[in-house]
Amino acid sequence: MMDMDTPTQSLVSKGESPTKKNSKRPKYSKFSQQELPAWKPILTPGWVICTFTVIGIIFIPVGLASLYSSESVEEHVIRYDQNCLPPSHAKNALEFIKSDSTNKTCTQTWTVEHKMQAPIYIYYQLDNYYQNHRRYVKNRNDKQLRSKSAEAVTTNCDPEAETKGHQPIVPCGLIAWSMFNDTYKFSMKDKDLAVNKKDISWKSDRSSKFGSDVYPKNFQGGFMVGGAKLNESKPLSEQEDLIVWMRTAALPTFRKLYGKIETNLEVNDMIEIVIENNYNTYEFGGTKTLVLSTTTWIGGKNPFLGRAYLFIGGLSLVLAVGFILLYVIRPRPLGDPSYLSWNRNPGIYIK
Repeated sequence: MMDMDTPTQSLVSKGESPTKKNSKRPKYSKFSQQELPAWKPILTPGWVICTFTVIGIIFIPVGLASLYSSESVEEHVIRYDQNCLPPSHAKNALEFIKSDSTNKTCTQTWTVEHKMQAPIYIYYQLDNYYQNHRRYVKNRNDKQLRSKSAEAVTTNCDPEAETKGHQPIVPCGLIAWSMFNDTYKFSMKDKDLAVNKKDISWKSDRSSKFGSDVYPKNFQGGFMVGGAKLNESKPLSEQEDLIVWMRTAALPTFRKLYGKIETNLEVNDMIEIVIENNYNTYEFGGTKTLVLSTTTWIGGKNPFLGRAYLFIGGLSLVLAVGFILLYVIRPRPLGDPSYLSWNRNPGIYIK
């Protein structure tokens, strides 16, 4: 009979080890075996108390400074969606806002209570407006906004993709179509206060997301009546009201920058504000508010950050005092750290 080699004999005859061939052991490395150098601090009472004390000492002054800065911001808020309804349409706001024949001009008077240092930022605030809705956020075409060669690309833009004559709308989509179109004019002592609308949008948006060779075309020429209109002689990269609006908000209550007044306003100055109440928020129960605000090094009025720092700093000091009392009243002996595994084998750890 002919002798037949077994698989093991065959491997041995070729000089290969069966153990090495069939082993599933991973290649050794300090990373895979979790033996990289590491700092393993021992949280003694002294370390814990010092850490909480330092956090409290740092956070409380920062919180006080942030809170003081926020309180230094001068802010005036005017809600006008109800005030700008004429008495004849007080109970039928939809008929008023949808009619082309009604006069939508509204005048408000504001007396400056505290000095406002320029620049004074003008915001419009909308409530109960869900710009973060998935279908709304996706209803745009970024390629079309960036490049003239893609102006016919209207993917994701329905129902505001084409005109009745099947011509592409630039910019297409519901976000651009629903652009805010209320306007504000300010005057003091019968002289107009200029509103600067330059650089109210993000520089990165102007340079990267909106093309300098893309011009509005057939805008608001679709099947539905929308919001603001655009100047067809200016490229999208210069249409800053549009750029501000196209950066959708994450929450249903949001503010967007309208412009800047670059004149100081003194105490008791009488400011006349002429509002064109065009934007329809009545249909979905939304509200409209005009906000005038100064800024400080921390930004606009927002006490949350300062209060958060004060809370964390105060809590840290309370914990530090609590640990001190616990350590004094009921002390516990510490174990010997030399028995820890990384101290028994110091070769693979940082000492």
